[in-house]
Amino acid sequence: MLLVLLVIPSIIYVANQRLLFDDLESYRKDHKYGISRLGGVSIFCSVTITTLVFSRIGEFTMDSYLLTSAIILFAVGLKDDLCGVNPRTKFIMQFIIAGIMVTLSGVRINSLYGVFNIYELPFSLSVILSVVAIMFLVNSFNLIDGIDGLAASTGLLINLVLSLIFIAMGEREMACLSFAMVGASIAFLKYNLTPAKIFLGDTGSLLIGFISVISVIKFVDLNHTLDGGDAVFAGSAPAFAVALLIVPLFDTLRVFVLRLLNNGSPFVGDRNHIHHRLLRLGLSHLQATLLLVSVNLIILAGTFALRGSGNPVLIAGIFLFCLVFNGLLTMLIRLKEGARYRFSGYL
Repeated sequence: MLLVLLVIPSIIYVANQRLLFDDLESYRKDHKYGISRLGGVSIFCSVTITTLVFSRIGEFTMDSYLLTSAIILFAVGLKDDLCGVNPRTKFIMQFIIAGIMVTLSGVRINSLYGVFNIYELPFSLSVILSVVAIMFLVNSFNLIDGIDGLAASTGLLINLVLSLIFIAMGEREMACLSFAMVGASIAFLKYNLTPAKIFLGDTGSLLIGFISVISVIKFVDLNHTLDGGDAVFAGSAPAFAVALLIVPLFDTLRVFVLRLLNNGSPFVGDRNHIHHRLLRLGLSHLQATLLLVSVNLIILAGTFALRGSGNPVLIAGIFLFCLVFNGLLTMLIRLKEGARYRFSGYL
């Protein structure tokens, strides 16, 4: 937290001197003045330095594969924030870091806990599913970084919950990593909440997504491999993982489906994300962020309270809740804008 608080003023100063601002000509932007997109630099430096310092204390050792992947992701994100990166290049590099974590570091989804009546996964299927999941979810954090504070607040919530769970499980190494991200996110929000003085950029949103997703997969796998006494969510880890990631997960699935239904590319940006729809409803950036974080908290609390119901029921309930919430949002927007109702609009 202290590192981010110390670094960001310098980043803002350099950005002002060198005119390293967000692209104001993009039709998807809401801000009317130049704002730096280099906030992710402070997140990367803070989390990396903090975890490396603690890596020599006790039994904690910083995963070299995690650090390697984070550095690669940082380099790609920084180039994208400064001068842009070809989408194909970005996906190739994300595929490489996902492959490093899955095959070398061993961060994999090894079991579905009975979801779709599937339990243990063959190694090859586990690798494919894990790589796809990491790439999809990391990019989903990038997609929700469209209003002030949302991506950082979501990362803060996910890592705070995970850090407490890792402590309860006796996993001090993972708890340290999650707490480092919590501290960095809290400090960053001081400068990112409305009126924002700095943005995460791809560097920050991809890194927060990467650390969050790796920690969630690790949480699911640990609950599968540990003894019952140490596995806090032994039978419902996948459902709780979905609850943790539901804001970026549901929003990304929703916009991809809509773009495909409209015969468009799922990778072409638009202003149809849930946070954009909340702005259409008249909410401010801060109000929209607080509402989505509150919805995430409600889903987490409900999943925890009903954790004995089984993963299929819990996951179906989570997505049903999201569909109802989105349907109500659509109704309110159409009432506000005087539009006619149609079934496809509820997506």
